Amino acid sequence: MKDRKGPIKDRKPLASKRKHKGLAASTEWAILSAMSTDSVYRQEDCRFEYDREDLVGRLGSILDDPQALITSEEALRAYETDGLSAYRELPVAAVIPRSVEQVCAILRLCQELKVPVVARGAGTSLSAGALPHPQGLLLSLARFNRILEIDAERRIARVEPGVRNLAVSEVAAPHGLYYAPDPSSQIACTIGGNIAENAGGVHCLKYGLTVHNVLEVTLATMDGELVTFGGAGEEGPGCDLLPAIIGSEGMLGVVLEATVQLLPEPPCRRVMLGAFETVEQAGDAVADIIAAGIIPAGLEMMDGPAIRAAEDFVAAGYPVDAAAILICELDGMPAEADAQVERVRAVMEDHGAGEVRVAADESEAQRLWAGRKAAFPAVGRISPDYYCMDGTIPRKHLATVLARMREMASEYGLRVVNVFHAGDGNLHPLVLYDANVPGELERTEELGGKILELCVAMGGTITGEHGVGMEKINQMCVQFSDAEREQFLALKRAFDPDGLLNPGKGVPSLNRCAEFGAMHVHGGKLPLPDLDRF
Repeated sequence: MKDRKGPIKDRKPLASKRKHKGLAASTEWAILSAMSTDSVYRQEDCRFEYDREDLVGRLGSILDDPQALITSEEALRAYETDGLSAYRELPVAAVIPRSVEQVCAILRLCQELKVPVVARGAGTSLSAGALPHPQGLLLSLARFNRILEIDAERRIARVEPGVRNLAVSEVAAPHGLYYAPDPSSQIACTIGGNIAENAGGVHCLKYGLTVHNVLEVTLATMDGELVTFGGAGEEGPGCDLLPAIIGSEGMLGVVLEATVQLLPEPPCRRVMLGAFETVEQAGDAVADIIAAGIIPAGLEMMDGPAIRAAEDFVAAGYPVDAAAILICELDGMPAEADAQVERVRAVMEDHGAGEVRVAADESEAQRLWAGRKAAFPAVGRISPDYYCMDGTIPRKHLATVLARMREMASEYGLRVVNVFHAGDGNLHPLVLYDANVPGELERTEELGGKILELCVAMGGTITGEHGVGMEKINQMCVQFSDAEREQFLALKRAFDPDGLLNPGKGVPSLNRCAEFGAMHVHGGKLPLPDLDRF
């Protein structure tokens, strides 16, 4: 692929620090029509021209708090990256509105001046979905953090987008209810961000992703209009566009309110652990557990390096000599859960599990889950940097894909640690690297792209819950055809004709895919055509 600096492989797209020339307040930068040549954005996504001083002045008149408008480079550093910290950009300005009216007025202004806008919640995105645009405005929704209503009889909660995921369950707990999607970052990530990326979590196997648990969303369009999709009941009026909004990565509108469904706490939970001598044994056990008709509340897998890192970090009681473990949670009525425990035990033992144990009490069950929830930061203690991937494959190919990933990592001279939602085939390989070693970051990116392309070749998809953002946008060219991507772009144009919302993310342009040249479709045929595909 070529851009303004030549082949992408010859430049360093993830420099840790970039000077944003557009931040200068001097008159020669008053009209923003240029960009830093070190930007990770392509030239075609940085085509915006407007008067920065006019923008900043009019934003100040909309906001009633001087601290709600941020323009200094030092203060903007807080927003230069999200959870994928290898990608960094500085916005022209950041705003922290406190009301729906202010958000709508800001969007109308940006529509008038043709200013790109990136909405941001807690900034925990792992795909650079909340990465600022170098010519754009960063719209923070941090002040929209109220739980507006808990209706225990209807089992719903009405919340603002800045509400933390875990806070919903904490407030619902006295009513015997909880919110099912539970990403590992749930202590910090927000409902608005969960909606943008269609987040999941360890319990998504049985209880679904965000798209299965959000009933209604109110968002502001780029022209400042408020639109509501879905409804608090079983069926909402009009076209069912809610699934298109959830997972749209801030490209269609800015979420300002959501109604989520709450579930009753199950009467009984059983958490069990199985330890295996090989990763392949554990992978095959996952496929057979589901094939047996058992749908666990959660079914997670960790390989040896992840086991040892988590055990050193939180002392979860994991067997550190195992090559892989499965953590399985079964819920329901006590008799039902106990019967399923024995069936799962039999499957694990049939696949060579050397140890299978059931948590004796709630305290031990919480420790087993604590190790899994803390796995990502635990891995951060054993490597200077890591690159968290997200791809999904059919469960029956788990063992094959894990073995191939080991081979690929060896070919690139890198280590890969696996922690993932095994039950639904949602992989989270962590590629360990050192950004201070010349060329290692570029090798890591290339390996990550190959892993995603392997997922597609095996009948899977390039993301399960992290979204596409900027990280996976080239692999969208691998998974989808020109016609399919044109439909995505047509939907985008229907909501945002000028392409101002989160430009350069999610859906690649046809021109970009032509340059990438990696459709991997030859003679109209996909690779491995005999495989079942999602």
